[in-house]
Order: sequence, then C-alpha cells, then structure tokens
Amino acid sequence: MENGVIEFDIGLGGSIGGGEDDPLDIEDHRHDHMDNDETIADLSPTAASISGRGYGLQESYIPEGDLDLEPYEGMEFESEEAAKAFYNSYARRVGFSTRVSSSRRSRKDGAIIQRSFVCAKEGFRNLNEKRTKDREIKRPRTITRVGCKASLSVKIQDSGKWVVSNFVKEHNHELVPPDQVHCLRSHRQISGPAKTLIDTLQAAGMGPRRIMSALIKEYGGISKVGFTEVDCRNYMRNNRQRSLEGDIQLLLDYLKQMQSENPAFFYAVQGDEEQYTGNVLWADPKAMANYTYFGDTVTFDTTYRSNRYRLPFAPFTGVNNHGQPVLFGCAFLINESEASFVWLFKTWLEAMSGHPPVSITTDYDALIQSAVMQVFPETRHRFCKWHIFKKCQEKLSLVFLEHPNFEAEFHKCVDLTESIEEFESCWFSLLDKHELRDYEWLQAIYGARSQWVPVYLRDTFFAEMSITQPSDSINSYFDGYVNASTNLNQFFKLYEKALESRNEKEVKADYETLNGSPILMTPSPMEKQASELYTRKLFMRFQEELVGTLTFMASKADDDGEITTYQVAKFGEDHKAYYVRFNVLEMKASCSCRMFEFSGILCRHILAVFRVTNVLTLPSHYILKRWTRNAKSCIALDEHVNDVFSSYLESHTVRYNTLRHEAFKFVDEGAESVETYTVAMAALEEAIEKVSKEMKNEGKISTVSGRIRDDSKRNGIQANHSTQNNQGSFAQQLSEEERDKKIGELARELDFANRRCEVYRANLLAVLKDIEDHKRQLSIKVQNVKITMKDGFLG
Repeated sequence: MENGVIEFDIGLGGSIGGGEDDPLDIEDHRHDHMDNDETIADLSPTAASISGRGYGLQESYIPEGDLDLEPYEGMEFESEEAAKAFYNSYARRVGFSTRVSSSRRSRKDGAIIQRSFVCAKEGFRNLNEKRTKDREIKRPRTITRVGCKASLSVKIQDSGKWVVSNFVKEHNHELVPPDQVHCLRSHRQISGPAKTLIDTLQAAGMGPRRIMSALIKEYGGISKVGFTEVDCRNYMRNNRQRSLEGDIQLLLDYLKQMQSENPAFFYAVQGDEEQYTGNVLWADPKAMANYTYFGDTVTFDTTYRSNRYRLPFAPFTGVNNHGQPVLFGCAFLINESEASFVWLFKTWLEAMSGHPPVSITTDYDALIQSAVMQVFPETRHRFCKWHIFKKCQEKLSLVFLEHPNFEAEFHKCVDLTESIEEFESCWFSLLDKHELRDYEWLQAIYGARSQWVPVYLRDTFFAEMSITQPSDSINSYFDGYVNASTNLNQFFKLYEKALESRNEKEVKADYETLNGSPILMTPSPMEKQASELYTRKLFMRFQEELVGTLTFMASKADDDGEITTYQVAKFGEDHKAYYVRFNVLEMKASCSCRMFEFSGILCRHILAVFRVTNVLTLPSHYILKRWTRNAKSCIALDEHVNDVFSSYLESHTVRYNTLRHEAFKFVDEGAESVETYTVAMAALEEAIEKVSKEMKNEGKISTVSGRIRDDSKRNGIQANHSTQNNQGSFAQQLSEEERDKKIGELARELDFANRRCEVYRANLLAVLKDIEDHKRQLSIKVQNVKITMKDGFLG
C-alpha cells in the first residue's frame, strides 16, 4: 500500500478530557469543566468521539483499510483530522495516549500547514507555569511527562492531501496493557448509544455508580465500555448543567412574578440576571416570619444537589413549636465555589434581619464549612450525622464486608457513649479491634468529631427532642414532593404543594393543641402546668420525662453550701448514674446528660431532683417560649406562668427550700461544740416562739377581717332591703349583683383551697414514696444480713 491515501469518515472530535498530565481516575470536584488541551479521538468501531467540553454527539472515526497498519513516512491522509484519528487508533492498539503538540501556519492566509501529534508523556512539566505561580495548588496532579520522543508529524501537500513527514516509534516508558487502555485520556470516550443509555438512566434517578454497573454489564466489561466512572459522572454533571442553563429563566420569571404579587417576597441573584452564572436565593414573608420565632437553629439541606437528583436545590429549614420542619428560605445552586456559598449565606442572613442562628447543621463539605466560618463565626456548626453515616456506607463498604459487626459497633460508639472520654476510648478500641487505625476516611471524620458526634454537641441547642434519635425535622422539608425525576418545569407546582401541605399540618397541630386537654398521668402540679403551656407534642415529650422520674432515685452526693450535687440513677444501677448540680436559691439545675441545653426540655434526672426537693412547678427559665402554644405571640410567657396558683407554688417552694438550706447550715455550725450547741438551741427556741406567735397573729387578723367583711356585707344587705322598699326592682337587681359577686368570691376561694389541697397531696405522696423507697432498701439490707448469717452458720 505504498504511498496510498488512507480515507476516513470523520467529524470534528476530541476526547473527554485533556491537560498536561494523564491521571487515570481523578475527578476534580472543584470544577465542572474539563481541560482544554486537544487530544485524539477514539477509532474503536464501538465508540463515538465527544467534542471537547461540550460532549457533543459525533460520528465514529471508521478507518477503511488495515486497522493494524503502522504509520510510516510518506503515508497520506484526506485531512488533518483523518491523520489525527489514525495515530490515535494506532496509540490505542499499542498502549499509549496522544495529544496535539504544535502546528505551523501559512504566512499567506494563516491556515495550518503542518501539525505534530505526540505521546502524552512527551516533554516535561513546567513547575513555574504562570497559571500556577500566584495561587496555591490544593491538590497537585501526579507528574506523568517523562520526555518521551514518540510522535507523528503531517504536512499539507499542494494536492490538499496530508502526508506523514516524520514518525518516531520508540517510547522511553512502559506501554499500557490492553485491559487498561480505556483509562488513558485520549481513549476515554462516550459513544452515542452509551450517551443515550446514560441519559435514560439519569432521568430515572440512577447515580453514576449504578449507571456504570449497567454499562459494564451491557458491554461485557469495563475495557469495552471505553470510559471510566469519573467520565460518566462528569458527563452527567455537564449534561445537567446544560439543562439547567436552558431552564433557569423559568425560575427567574417565577420569582419576579411572586415579588410582583407580594412586594415583601425576597429574592436575590448572584451576578447579573442578564448573564446568569451564579446562585439564586429566595424567601417568602412567611419564611422570614418563621425565622423570627424559630430561627435559633437552622439546617442547610443540600440533599438535592447530590447525583440522586436533577435539581441543585437547597432549602434553609428549622423546627417549629410542634417539632415540625419549617422553611426559612430556598437556594438554587449552580456555582458551588466557596465564594458562592459565602454570598449565599450573607444574602440569606440579610434577608433574615441579620440575626445569626445559635446553631446550623449542614452536610460534611469543606467548602460549606469554610463559608460558615466566615459568615457565622459565633454560630455552632454541626455536620449532619446521618449524612456522614450514609457516606460511611460508601467509603467503608469493603470494611463492612470484611467485618460484619463493625457497622453496628460503629453506630453504638457514636450514639450511645455518654461522655467524651467514653467515646474516645470506645473509638480507638473499635479501630484496634478491626485494625483500622490507618484508614484515611476514619481518620478524617475523627478529626471532625467535635462537629458531628453527639457527645461533643450536647452543650448547644439544636431543637431535637432526643440526643440519640433523630427528630422528625431531620427529614427534608420537601421529602415526598421533590424526587429523583423532578425537573425544573415540575418544580414550581411541587414547591407550592409542599408549602401548602406543611402549613396545613401546622394548622392541624395548633388546632389539636388548643382544642383538647391531654390526659394527665400524675397528680403533679408541674404536669398540669406543662399541659397548659406546651404544645401537644412537646407536652407528651415532657410527660415522658416526668413519668420517667418514677424509676429514678436522687440522693445527695455533695453540698458546698451554695450548690448541691445529686446522684440520680435507677435502683441498683449506680454505675449508670447521672449527676445534677442544683442551686436552690436561684432554682437552677444542670445535668451531666445536657438534655435541656440540647433539646430545650428538662430531663428526667433534673425532674427527679425537683421531686425530692419539693420544686412543684417548672421555673419560668426552664420553659422555652419557642416550645409553647404562644411561640408566635407577643405575649410574655411570665403572664401565663405567674398566675395566682403558680405564684403561690413558686414562692412557697422558694421559701421552703431557702429555710431548709439555711437550717442545715445552722445545724452543722451549731453542732461543732458544746458552746455553739447551747447558743444554737437558745436561738432556735426563741425563733420557734416568734414564729408561733406570728402564726397566731395571722389567724386573728384573718378572723377580724372575716368579721369586718361579714358585717359590711350584712349592712349592705340591710341597706339594700331598705332601698328595696323605696325603689322596687332596682334594689332587687342590686341584690342579685351582690349575690353573684358573693358566689364568685366563694368559687375562687374554693378553687384556691382545692389547689392547695392538691399541693399538699402531692407533697404527701412524695413523702410516702420516699418512705416506701427507704423501707425497700432496709428490707434488702435485712435479707442480705440473713443470707450472710445463714452462710456463716452453714459454713
């Protein structure tokens, strides 16, 4: 075939990627585009080329003639592209990747007259390139250029044909075996049929991993697929990007319409609306109002930007007073750079009146973390534990297969440890047991443990009703509405449907709270108080803790004169004790479980201490307004707490505890010596006499007041009777008013007396329970003594 012309059916082609080096399986998550270096298209009959960054659909390069032909000087081609295609076909067969190196142009018209194609390992990397000189490279690529001289040069003839002017066959490096050729950059191409299959499966909600599995099964092996999972992922990303760029105007038109209908509707666009390249944020008036009531903790939900979904959608959500998810605004993420996240958070914060939340929960993402640190420096940032668990299933899949018990032990270590020391010990024991200390993913999440392991986060409010179990709010606000097959055209209707449904659920919860009284399970005034203050769901959660106190015993462990420490544990389980520090004068308590700090609901351990110290109602500082029925009202909580009954209980409790505290100090100091004992006894007798005298005086005053009140009423009745004779029906009406007033006074006195009886009854029940507990302990001790004596006798 001397000096023959090789003919090709060609199109303008390129490879999936390019660049100076040739990484075999690296996905750059920081950029959605590919490198710009030109590379050679695939000659495989089963694969089609992909045009540069656009991934355009092109026809295959189908050579006519001998596919095993080796290049030689003088070989002719119909075009430059045909020469490029032939050399790439040869490179695939031999086992190396190619790229375009240099060209020469005509001085007359500037047309290319000579082109050189080289091995991808030609030359050496310039480490002082201008493009990398002024910026830090966070993830440098592996150096692959080794100065290989293999190349093919072609130049155009007067006839229009392109002829090989130079061919260097030898390489200075090892060539790639056939089963790895598909990893080389110039040979990684997605064919037309493969694109069609990817598009179909992506529309059905499948991710790149599952799609690659389907392709491998369809083509009979990864080497026959012709590209890698990274290529598939990047194709899907760019495919989605192009689709969004075509539909993004729909979103902007929708937001403009919403703002025209309601001027209070807020939306902002990063960059210029005419040349949209950034993100979009919006919030309706209800979302902004919700933030004023429940904006103490926020979740930035990035679930929908994952490959499972077609929408890069991220709502800001929180938790309302019924424990339901509530919306604070929404974002559409097109540009996911650090600067874009900073813009997004700053703009959202401005829309929310500039008040940052106490805590924020996001996905485990370095870019988001950096943006949060810049915009919310005082806010506690938590990574979503359930997202980390989900990523563990991917990152630790081989570990889970090799160690079947590891996943359960891992969850137990994270969720059930009670202290930082216990978690640390459990973590390293688990790693040592399965020999995983050197596992990079585990090292990474351990380094971030203070932002996702519950035991490190219990000192901050996150509005979750349980420390170990996720609340309903952990589920996305739009779950059940936006799914894997949702596109932008469908999104608006589903978005409004989700808002309507969530609002309806909130209205229903308000109705159930205000139009029904929950069943009380104890005679405790505290339970009745909570039932009148909390929403239905929050009361049930509080009631669960209150009833739980019946299985716990609180015993004094330490008293420094100001703060008393109690050990709280189930009977016989002192090794699982919690410790409650209680300041009786300030009526403030803190528990080692930190449930109140984390959830805003008092734990059973503090409530158990309140029970033994006769704290009969919840102090106002332990009732968070955001959990009450009036969370959205401007009425102060104290107006509900400090009614006559609660005021009496609070003041009586404070007086009782203060006196008892001082009396214990008096007894301790008075018993130090005989002299102090004598003085203390004399002072105590004098105090008893004064208190007794004051109680008698209160009784006399009460009696005198009663007589005066009766006399005045009696005189009033006589006056009314006299007036009745003179004025007829008017006097009768006045008598009825006086009688109604009297009935009202008696009813209030009776209600107050009933409430006081209820208090005394609760106190009596608490005392009786303490006696029963003491009797049970003595009984156990007696039984132990009997057993010991019996064993001694038998021995």
